[in-house]
Amino acid sequence: MDVDDPSPRVDGGGVDPPRIRRLEESVVNRIAAGEVIQRPSSAVKELVENSLDAGASTVSVTVKDGGLKLIQVSDDGHGIRFEDLPILCERHTTSKLSAYEDLQTIKSMGFRGEALASMTYVGHVTVTTITEGQLHGYRVSYKDGVMENEPKPCAAVKGTQVMVENLFYNMVARRKTLQNSNDDYPKIVDFISRFAVHHINVSFSCRKHGASRADVHSASTSSRLDAIRNVYGASVVRDLVEIEVSDEDAGDAVFKMGGYISNANYVAKKITMILFINDRLVDCTALKRAIEFVYAATLPQASKPFIYMSINLPSEHVDVNIHPTKKEVSLLNQERIIEIIKNAIEEKLRSSNTTRIFQTQAINSSALMPANTQKEKGTEVKMSSGMKSQKTPVSQIVRTDPRNPSGRLHSYWHGQSSNLEMKCDLVSVRNVVRSRRNPKDAGVPLFFYPDLLSTAAGLLEVVKNCTYVGLADDVFALIQHNTHLYLVNIVNVSKELMYQQALCRFGNFNAIQLSEPAPLLDLLLMALKDDELVCDENDEEKLEIAKVNSEILKDNAEMINEYFSIHVDQDGNLIRLPVVLDQYTPDMDRLPEFVLTMGNDVTWDDEKECFRTAAAAIGNFYALHPPILPNPSGSGIQLYKKNKDCMTGGEHVDRTDEDDIDQELLAEAETAWSQREWTIQHVLFPSMQLFLKPPKSMATDGTFVQVASLEKLYKIFERC
Repeated sequence: MDVDDPSPRVDGGGVDPPRIRRLEESVVNRIAAGEVIQRPSSAVKELVENSLDAGASTVSVTVKDGGLKLIQVSDDGHGIRFEDLPILCERHTTSKLSAYEDLQTIKSMGFRGEALASMTYVGHVTVTTITEGQLHGYRVSYKDGVMENEPKPCAAVKGTQVMVENLFYNMVARRKTLQNSNDDYPKIVDFISRFAVHHINVSFSCRKHGASRADVHSASTSSRLDAIRNVYGASVVRDLVEIEVSDEDAGDAVFKMGGYISNANYVAKKITMILFINDRLVDCTALKRAIEFVYAATLPQASKPFIYMSINLPSEHVDVNIHPTKKEVSLLNQERIIEIIKNAIEEKLRSSNTTRIFQTQAINSSALMPANTQKEKGTEVKMSSGMKSQKTPVSQIVRTDPRNPSGRLHSYWHGQSSNLEMKCDLVSVRNVVRSRRNPKDAGVPLFFYPDLLSTAAGLLEVVKNCTYVGLADDVFALIQHNTHLYLVNIVNVSKELMYQQALCRFGNFNAIQLSEPAPLLDLLLMALKDDELVCDENDEEKLEIAKVNSEILKDNAEMINEYFSIHVDQDGNLIRLPVVLDQYTPDMDRLPEFVLTMGNDVTWDDEKECFRTAAAAIGNFYALHPPILPNPSGSGIQLYKKNKDCMTGGEHVDRTDEDDIDQELLAEAETAWSQREWTIQHVLFPSMQLFLKPPKSMATDGTFVQVASLEKLYKIFERC
């Protein structure tokens, strides 16, 4: 028999036992990965815990197809060192402990170094990270625990982004099982909701890829009840009571428990129990059953409670290394702890449930009205089964569906549509903009100087409920509100929007990292050279002005970095700029002018004026000005002729040969103008509808001009 033949051999009634073989390392690792990453929700939990261990204040999760196609977790933590990237996804590589004894005092949520490694054996993992002080980040892909290529420099925001694609692509049976189930995305939402309730100083976001709104979007807060309200709703918070338990017996375990439990007025069909032990999200079946037993005598039949508990124990009394996914922990004196908590809940329910509250609902009086018919001039209303339908006069019927492009101007401009619309996912960008309805993303309310903003109520109604029609020229766009058509000055509107966003996001900006530090002195000299108001040709005086403004910005660097996220280092280099509006980057050709304005026009010695003038400078810089290159559409293409002699005389030549056009410059101009048009339609106007509070001056300064009214046009055509 061949020594490699594993089949047993029958010889004279005896059977040779099969040989024991050492499995290949890849097989071992894949088996271990299947235990740690049991389903997509397991991967999300591990990645979010890594983000929290990294000190993140913002964690964003995006999921596609329940996590099988895509899991993306982004945070603003401390990032990963460049020299650690080669071993990042190897098994049992960790920054949390170095010896087994460290497990006795472990406080981090991850410690074994198996999560990322396991993901690389069952999916395609890409990591993008940047650490404090780096000029750029690095992106690297991993497979089977090792890098597929060398880390590539790339643009990145502070922190780390881990992207797991095609999860379980090499585990056919498990992938098929999960594809037939819709349970995983709700499990992911449940995980993020629980983390958001406990970690109130961290902002969490969880959404499906391409969804219009996030399913979880919690802002950092100082109140636990506010966190529960943001995630589970005000109806839950209304019926919660606070509970605290402490046991400080010197001869026994010392533990403290704090949290919120529902009273007898709370009604739900499923128990919600959020349990954290030493800041670790875990399950405890024995504690859950004990609590349900207490509530069984209090709540109506088939009703379940809402429980949030945070238990703190000495780390040496908790064994965290008993479950592959760290889902369970083992506690010293667990029975005694459960009994103390059970008794405390029972006592709290006795003292708080002396009355029961039943919610009532007002009856709709319109449903009780008799069905009749009312006729008015030009209007007919019919009542049937409590429902009414109104027939609108012909002169007021207008198309206002923004999803139907048939009424937009660009649908009639053949050949002029932007290529960007075919290349970009418009739906995803709109979703990003609209998701910023959450107060956290909208910034901190301006309570310092509310008089800096004044709103025109009539214009606010127009802005909130308008429909974008198209661009009229380089400066104006057309919008429709009800039966009226308006011309809107893009520059003025965008300048005011950016100004208000700068005020509202005070101290809460994300940042744009410049690829290379920009010396303030060079930027100021460029601005002074182009400034028409500086007529003096003396270069020494311009240099002196630039030095003075550079010193002013360096002296106030700490303040503008903290308030507006404009970072200037000690050497006088501009490092970062603020993100004033998501999905939008300002025209960097105007950066020198912005730096000069910040140094020369900001009033630094008065708090209110400093705040206003700095926000005004930011608003002017980020506004959607026309590109510096002329618009190449129509006759503007003549400006890109290489030989302009034919344009200087009286002779005008309509014919433009391709060989006579600077194609490179023309392509740059077309891209700039197409990008501006796309940004106006898909970024500026959705953001304007969400955030702009138009000041009263816009009603009279030509920013909004009514150019047509359907009722008046109908009367004119009726006469004809």
